[in-house]
Amino acid sequence: MISSVRYWFLIALILVVYIAGLFVTLFENDSAQFAVMAMRMVQENDFFTLIKGTEEYLDKPHMHYWLAAFSYKLFGIHDWAYRIPGMLAIFLGAYSCFGLGKLLYNTDVGKIAALIFLTAQTIVLSGIDVRTDAVLTGFTIFSIWQLALYVEKNTLRNVLFGAFGAGLAFSTKGQIALVVIGVAILCHLAYTRKWNRILNWKVFLALLVFGIAIAPMLYAYYLQFDLHPEKVIRGRDHRSGVFFILWEQSFERMSGQGVGKNSSDFFFFFHTFLWVFLPWTVLALMAYWSRAKVFIKMRFTYHRQFEFLTLGGITILFFLISLAQFKLPHYINILIPLYAILSASYLYKLYKFQKRKVIKTLLGIQYFILSLVFITTLLICFYAFRFEKTYCYFLLIALLGIITYFCLKREVYFLRIITISVCSSMLLNAVLNMHFYPNLLTYQAGSTMAGIVEKEKIPVDEIYKISERHTWALDFYNQYPVKVVPIADLENRNGIWIYASDNELEQMVNSGYHWHEQITVDQFRITRLQLKFLNPNTRPKKLNKMHLVQLD
Repeated sequence: MISSVRYWFLIALILVVYIAGLFVTLFENDSAQFAVMAMRMVQENDFFTLIKGTEEYLDKPHMHYWLAAFSYKLFGIHDWAYRIPGMLAIFLGAYSCFGLGKLLYNTDVGKIAALIFLTAQTIVLSGIDVRTDAVLTGFTIFSIWQLALYVEKNTLRNVLFGAFGAGLAFSTKGQIALVVIGVAILCHLAYTRKWNRILNWKVFLALLVFGIAIAPMLYAYYLQFDLHPEKVIRGRDHRSGVFFILWEQSFERMSGQGVGKNSSDFFFFFHTFLWVFLPWTVLALMAYWSRAKVFIKMRFTYHRQFEFLTLGGITILFFLISLAQFKLPHYINILIPLYAILSASYLYKLYKFQKRKVIKTLLGIQYFILSLVFITTLLICFYAFRFEKTYCYFLLIALLGIITYFCLKREVYFLRIITISVCSSMLLNAVLNMHFYPNLLTYQAGSTMAGIVEKEKIPVDEIYKISERHTWALDFYNQYPVKVVPIADLENRNGIWIYASDNELEQMVNSGYHWHEQITVDQFRITRLQLKFLNPNTRPKKLNKMHLVQLD
């Protein structure tokens, strides 16, 4: 199996890439938005109210914002401080994958599962574009691991830890956490026939711990909404925050009510999975198909060497989330730990039973994925955003040297598959975190303009906008939200600064306003990449402009 030296070397590479991502500029919309929401909590010393811009926020619960606010309290308001809780949750998720893999199979499967989880593309991305899903995933798989330990060993400590983890996960994103935890554990109970674990006094203590864990979030909702029935949220008054999070939230997302509909495509997550689990996608598909055939052949009869927690959890939950009318790629993150453990167990089985033909085929596939990653990195570094600093060439050569060494090293195919796959992920994400994103984010107007504001010492409390358009990155990096002033109210406000688009500048000109000081920066919606933008020759045609003008 994989040696400790090799394993910890790969973990060290992964850690370097994650740490590099901490210091990248925040992405609009969600990351910057959530960072601003947590920043408001600290600045106004109000940790019970969720505000999105100037609006009451009734969607996701408080835990993610509390953790970010706590990090701000410790380290100051910085983008890297915002990301720290998310990164810690990701590594908690990796450790939980190790623990659950070890419980269901053995230590080797647990170690491989942790590597797969940490290098799955969507998980690496969630460490830099931090949303609620990074924290949710970590707490959810921790809870599943601890509750599975309770089912197997009937230990009080584990069921209490599992309940506490479930409470934190529920306080992060609501009912979806309990659905995932519940389905996974029910699949495990159904397969092992250990239903007696439910009718146990320890479970009642666990429910008490769960209630205590979610109590702060429920109290915050009660203060903000239940005590103020006059508040109108999405066109309705008399909204109960407690009732919303305990009942309404997931139904709204499944039906598309409240948050709206963005996809009725049942197969959205099927094709999304093809990239979110790279470089392990083919391995995961082979693992799922192989395990499904085994269970069908056995007619789901119990055998100690098998487990149904991962396969059953993935199958049922994938079907449920595919029914939702509002879908985004990162919604699948919560299932990645289950995929990681299932994939690791299949890879270990190939090694244990010497399935040389399958292993050799899989190694060829992983080499092909590595070649695609290699081509992609070259296009990024020498075409989309060309290297400008000498040390970048040395870093890239060092990375390629490490990968070449492991490609040429004569060792068992099983070990090559693991090493090559991890290196594929690390090569791509090292280039993304250290080169691509920093260059890409120069086209995010809000953060770029904030740098100019700081350099030119423009007073942040004198910057306004004339529309309700959100300016999350500018708000965060100014550490002061841009205030809205209607265009009709600009009279007698000489000397103030207006942050505006081309159309808004035209409105101001038509309304008779003038200025001499004007700062202009490029703007592109960086989370919606297009080939014409990535092509340096056609990029200028895809750019918009944002302006900061000082009224005469």
